[in-house]
Amino acid sequence: MPNTKFSPSIDSRPTYAGLVSQGAAPGIMVADAAGADALVDLASADSSVMDRAHVLLVGVAADTVSRIEALHPKALHGAPDLEAATPLVKRLLSAARMGTTLYLAGSEGLMGHVAALATAEGLPLEAIQMEHRGTVARRMQCVHCKGITEDVTTDPFTCSHCGLTLFVRDHFSRRLGAFQGVCVDAETPGVVPDAQEIRA
Repeated sequence: MPNTKFSPSIDSRPTYAGLVSQGAAPGIMVADAAGADALVDLASADSSVMDRAHVLLVGVAADTVSRIEALHPKALHGAPDLEAATPLVKRLLSAARMGTTLYLAGSEGLMGHVAALATAEGLPLEAIQMEHRGTVARRMQCVHCKGITEDVTTDPFTCSHCGLTLFVRDHFSRRLGAFQGVCVDAETPGVVPDAQEIRA
């Protein structure tokens, strides 16, 4: 699926311009299964982008790993999920030199989480490129209990931490790398609209 087009929304809603090669400059690339296709497209446009790239694939099948390996990145790492990937992302970011570009591709949850880690490490926003591929599931923070629920696909949804039914807002926190969810029935307890699939 190509870079997803999202409906216009509020200013804090992230937009994703897509990946553009910075040539053989140092790079850190993080992608999930759908995002791996964006890395292949990037390398097809400019193969030198892989020369100094550390690629981290999250939850990716062996055949996809082989496709990325064939692009000859400087280093290729894998992790079964985002939680397992986080320590390696932090190590790569802490060792990054000036001029490093962070390329993120895949779900909003993956990109938001890794971008938040990067800015916490001091990487400037202009050094982060993102391309959405795949699911429109969101990483949501409950504003009431502060818990994070991954892969939210319906609006409203139930907080996995406190059990409140939350409205899926377009407000996005860069610091947390998550969208914000607010109790949908705070003023009318028990009156909850039917859940609908989240759309781009």
